[in-house]
Amino acid sequence: MKVLFISSGNAKYGISPIVKNQGSSLHDAGIDIEYFAIEGKGLLSYIKHIFFLRKKIGNNKFDIFHAHYSLSAFTATLAGCKPLVVSLMGSDTKTNKYVRSIIRIFARIRWKAIIVKSISMKRDAGINFAHIIPNGVDLERVKPVNSIRSETGKNKILFPTNPNKYSKNYQLAEQAVACLRENNISFQVVHSVSHDEIIQELNNSDVLLLTSRYEGSPNIIKEAMACNLAIVATDVGDVRWVIGDTEGCYITSFEPGDIADKIKLALRFSQEKGRTNGRERIIDLGLDSKTIAKKIISVYEVVHARK
Repeated sequence: MKVLFISSGNAKYGISPIVKNQGSSLHDAGIDIEYFAIEGKGLLSYIKHIFFLRKKIGNNKFDIFHAHYSLSAFTATLAGCKPLVVSLMGSDTKTNKYVRSIIRIFARIRWKAIIVKSISMKRDAGINFAHIIPNGVDLERVKPVNSIRSETGKNKILFPTNPNKYSKNYQLAEQAVACLRENNISFQVVHSVSHDEIIQELNNSDVLLLTSRYEGSPNIIKEAMACNLAIVATDVGDVRWVIGDTEGCYITSFEPGDIADKIKLALRFSQEKGRTNGRERIIDLGLDSKTIAKKIISVYEVVHARK
């Protein structure tokens, strides 16, 4: 089966590592994957790429088209990509009501299958027939390694995302860390680095902090779990389900004081017990890339059969 992935190509290293990882896992499972990257920011770039995509599909034969994020799906729809599978991400269900309306219309009359990342996304999107398939974690690449501790001896809290993104709620993270009133804390913000560097940071940290206003199924949580890192996170997307009752991982409210208290608990866990057993939880939930690839292929097979 030959599949064309359609997505934004505006990440620092081109196509998002999340999309690349999914493509790689499908390729390993025997699917022939090609990529079409929509480069350039703004609505005009997505409109311009309608014509580039039409040329691409005119010169090639694909069995399935798979668009990631709603704007890429709009481009694919208007370019005439059929049959089209669409993966919606967390931000797609939190966009303005006009975009959400277009999503629902296309989902019913043009898109052959819709994949969302969590139950809350399915509810927010208002698409009852959507498949819930989170992004998987490549456990061969994302794994615990011997950490390199800071020479300062400080406890490292990692905030691995762009602080300028509204959805990530960086100000809340800052307020919570300020509430700690401790001198042996290193609060480190890391973004716009390679995926390998992110994995290294996860292994070199004591706690992952996520204070997002909303998420779908944040991969950074699953990757932190796969590295057995303690976690403090707001109750967004499927985070509560993913961490379950994993010792050393905590769900918080949106109150800085509550977050600070949970950080103290996570740091104490890291000091006394070291790492969590989060990786075992990821395996038990079937959130590894190979298992997720099988679920996506099942969707492809149904769509291809209907074609």
